[in-house]
Amino acid sequence: MGRQLKKYLLWAIAGGAFYFILSHHFIVIGHSVKMLKKTKLSLNYTMFSTKNMRSDAILSIPELREVGIGKLLLQAGMITEDELDAYMTKLREKEEEEDD
Repeated sequence: MGRQLKKYLLWAIAGGAFYFILSHHFIVIGHSVKMLKKTKLSLNYTMFSTKNMRSDAILSIPELREVGIGKLLLQAGMITEDELDAYMTKLREKEEEEDD
């Protein structure tokens, strides 16, 4: 009985860990790792490094932009608030043009 319970417990822990990984983005900025909650479960951009990437290239990724990577870039000093606002305005205008 005890052996079977341990087996179930290990499966539950493994399942919980897998669910956690599927539901979060792990963003490497400099020497730190930040987490952002995903909008849906997937393996897309689960591990993402900002090393050698321009801020506009990072912000052009819809999955990351939707969950707030812009705020992380602001906190890390990779982008200014004015640059973020300008890029988001430009992106909204582009999306509006595509809708027409």
